[in-house]
Amino acid sequence: MHPWLPVIVPLAHLLGNANVILVAALFASLVSQLIKGAVASVRARSLTWSRFWEPGGFPSSHSATVTALATAVVLTHGWQSDLFAVVAVLAVIVLYDAVNIRQQVGQHSKFLNILRDRETPWEKPFAELVGHTRAEVMTGAAIGILLTLLFF
Repeated sequence: MHPWLPVIVPLAHLLGNANVILVAALFASLVSQLIKGAVASVRARSLTWSRFWEPGGFPSSHSATVTALATAVVLTHGWQSDLFAVVAVLAVIVLYDAVNIRQQVGQHSKFLNILRDRETPWEKPFAELVGHTRAEVMTGAAIGILLTLLFF
């Protein structure tokens, strides 16, 4: 558990009284990005600042955000609400995109960077870590749900 989590959760709860759904989603996004940066830094054995805001990697902050959003909507409006229907469709699209479409973009970027190095080595390379594995998406989704349940 992050050492600031006991401070951040009550503070976020106080700030979120006006729009708890929005704050829950933003909070899940922030926490998952912090976890992503921490995990990348531990793996690299040095502080990796760029991983604190870049896409891709473990866990998926997009997944955490949309599942936190859906969970907060369920808790405030219920499963049968029209708002949950909209958020659920959005969440499915984002989760699918993270695992399938963006993962493929990362693989294409690796190949294009190999070609680019031969032709134009002075150009900036394409970002290769833009998608997620299923485990990264599922972990992000779990973080979003759990943080929202704690938040409420």
